[in-house]
Amino acid sequence: MIRSIKHDWFSNLKGDSLAGIVVALALIPEAIAFSIIAGVDPKVGLYASFSMAVIIAFAGGRPGMISAATGAMALLMVTLVKEHGLEYLLAATLLTGVLQIAAGYLRLADLMRFVSRSVVTGFVNALAILIFMAQLPELTNVTWHVYAMTAAGLGIIYLFPYVPVIGKTLPSPLVCILVLTAVYLLTGMDIRTVGDMGELPDTLPVFLWPEVPLNLETLSIIFPYSVMLTVVGLLESMMTATIVDDLTDTGSDKNRECKGQGLANIGTGLLGGMAGCAMIGQSVINIKSGGRTRLSTLIAGVMLLMMVVFLADWVSQIPMAALVAVMIMVSIGTFSWTSIRDLRKHPLSTNLVMLATVVVTVGTHNLAIGVFVGVLLAALFFANKVGNILYIGAEAGEGESTRVYKVVGQVFFASSERFAAAFDFKESLEKVTIDLSRAHFWDITAVQALDRVVIKFRREGTEVELIGLNEASATIVDRYAVHDDPEAVEKLMGGH
Repeated sequence: MIRSIKHDWFSNLKGDSLAGIVVALALIPEAIAFSIIAGVDPKVGLYASFSMAVIIAFAGGRPGMISAATGAMALLMVTLVKEHGLEYLLAATLLTGVLQIAAGYLRLADLMRFVSRSVVTGFVNALAILIFMAQLPELTNVTWHVYAMTAAGLGIIYLFPYVPVIGKTLPSPLVCILVLTAVYLLTGMDIRTVGDMGELPDTLPVFLWPEVPLNLETLSIIFPYSVMLTVVGLLESMMTATIVDDLTDTGSDKNRECKGQGLANIGTGLLGGMAGCAMIGQSVINIKSGGRTRLSTLIAGVMLLMMVVFLADWVSQIPMAALVAVMIMVSIGTFSWTSIRDLRKHPLSTNLVMLATVVVTVGTHNLAIGVFVGVLLAALFFANKVGNILYIGAEAGEGESTRVYKVVGQVFFASSERFAAAFDFKESLEKVTIDLSRAHFWDITAVQALDRVVIKFRREGTEVELIGLNEASATIVDRYAVHDDPEAVEKLMGGH
């Protein structure tokens, strides 16, 4: 127990502390921006980012991952806030937490194994593009000072690690923020700062119970939103956990992460915050700045609150150009550049899945829709590929007018037509043996195809023998096949 606590919390004190500070600074403008998108006061997003990060540090299943208010979740709240107000949003946030905890106990995170690597790559690339696109408003219709500061920030981020001695000591994103803030304070140039994004809160969050009627009408209002928030929140969190797993070459407990996200959203709703989930951008910042354990996530949350409440005058002076430079670094680092090079090497189906995920995600700004399309395409391509791996060969039997058909491969909805078309029903035979020892029947469609083959042979006066069915195939055939039931055969073939 003690060894586990030390490993999860205190094995990387310096890296986690510095990374937590960088993430806290990067969270502030994001939380304010997402609050504006959702149509709520900036403090709702800031309190959410604080409470999500702190609670998930203890309850989450992926050390080093950052959870806070996110754009994907904010977009789902707009209509609810506009039509019913903040109190109903807080109630929906609480219900979202309950549903996410239930998902954790139902082990729904195990469904992630159905998300192919090409979908994950497409998700990563789309998110990198969206992160970059989110910075464009800060780089359009501005003075040359903003471009100069952003370019200087990128120079610091990429060149500082090569400075002898201190280059490997301090995270370059933190150095970028500190240096550009000092330059802004010394020169007084006319550029946007964090303070221009919105008013920072001046008090600590307090316990709040949503002031909504506890009845079925309220539930009917918030339930559809909570379901959408649950799905999008868990999907983004699971995908982010997978990416952080890859970056750190470590594993994570994704079902525990579901429960942790649920607890975090319940805590957030009770402190006046909006629903949130894992953030890939801030998680990548944390990892690239040296954060590895739960301590980095905790420090990010605590420092965020301390900064906006007690150091608001200083934090408000941070130029947005510095944070834009950090997020551009995240975008560049997040994008899978090898996926471009691999387009020539990978199969067409893999490339189409990846590109479709990118296009749909970027086009809709909805990560859930993009991933759903990617998973659906991957499933269709896989079914088509497996369906084509079917061989049926015919050879003479032991006696005259006998034939043995040997079936090799998988028989299911995608291959059932090929299976049925492989037999010659016009050949005059006394007996046909269908050897299924190297075949597998997966579904009712496959069984129905087998029924039709057997029935057609028998109608031609041919005796049919099925041999070699494995146990699983025999179970489904025995349960659903009708070729030995005259009444069912007549019903099945009556319209043909």
